[in-house]
Amino acid sequence: MSFITTRTPARGRGILADTVMEGRVLGLDVGDRWIGVAMSDPRGILASPLTRIDRAGAEVPVEAIRRLVSQHGVKRVVAGLPYSMDGSLGKQAELILGFLRRLSESLEVPIETRDESLSTVTASRRLIEGGGKRRSRKERIDAAAAALVLQEYLDEIRVQQGRP
Repeated sequence: MSFITTRTPARGRGILADTVMEGRVLGLDVGDRWIGVAMSDPRGILASPLTRIDRAGAEVPVEAIRRLVSQHGVKRVVAGLPYSMDGSLGKQAELILGFLRRLSESLEVPIETRDESLSTVTASRRLIEGGGKRRSRKERIDAAAAALVLQEYLDEIRVQQGRP
């Protein structure tokens, strides 16, 4: 069983300094209908959109994520958590934490959360700027949002550890 570490914006930036990055990190953007999934490279430098998982059925997404963690040798999972502008957790964040608790019972790696404020909006804008058909963008938005959350996490760890 893994554990969930919730990192609020108010806690500052010092908490990640002792995090050792070895192996891949899986990023999640958990929504009501879909879960966007992103994956880091083995060195923890670059996050890339991977897929999206349909949340239909309670165990289907948990099993799909467990398989991804196993297949790719994932060492840590990072999930976006929507904080309110005042730093508090709202109803949606509580629902996501409930899902992450269920997920943690099926994984042997730690799960961390981080603020995902506006990640979907930012991902959507970037996909629009990149062009392509609207239907294609809708299918890619969740994984792109997960990649944004994961990339911010990876960048923060690299800076704190003094790595280029």
